[in-house]
Amino acid sequence: MRYGFIGIIELICFWIRTKLLFRNARLIRFPFYIRGRQFIRVSTGFTTGSGCRLEAYPDDGITVTLTIGKGVQLNDYVHITAMNSVTIGENVLMASKIYISDCCHGFYDGGEKDSSPLTPPMERNYKISPVKIGNNVWIGESVSILPGVTIGEGSIIGANSVVTKSIPEFTIAAGNPARVIKRYNFSRNCWEKI
Repeated sequence: MRYGFIGIIELICFWIRTKLLFRNARLIRFPFYIRGRQFIRVSTGFTTGSGCRLEAYPDDGITVTLTIGKGVQLNDYVHITAMNSVTIGENVLMASKIYISDCCHGFYDGGEKDSSPLTPPMERNYKISPVKIGNNVWIGESVSILPGVTIGEGSIIGANSVVTKSIPEFTIAAGNPARVIKRYNFSRNCWEKI
């Protein structure tokens, strides 16, 4: 990608601010919103687009709730919230407008803990369940990843998908809710429909 004079000046300013905020990061484009910085661990090579938002609100004395591996790239307007554990592996690529959270306001599973619709949403008990994204995962535009989900190594999540259940490694998943549509066949070196 080629940048004009103004673009180069912006990149230099972003780079300087990046090194002040996260020494290990490659480049953070601003604006960049962060809450709970002390509960977030970022490895080398971290890159963001503009408008990204990282939030870490530890539950029950946890010291690190959001862990980002080496070489992770988040594009514009990615929003990640972690109360217990969101772990992102190495070399993960995320498109823009992605939402990832290990928590939500209330329980809606049909069980005894279910939240009443008469209780204001901000007063409902949090449902908290860890999220894990494996190495070499590619997440498409406008994807939502909900609490309790694990996305296996080398998987791809199609644009506009809502991931409500775990996705196995080396698969492609898409839809609302996301479901596996292809799996990589290592003996034939190709993706096969399921």
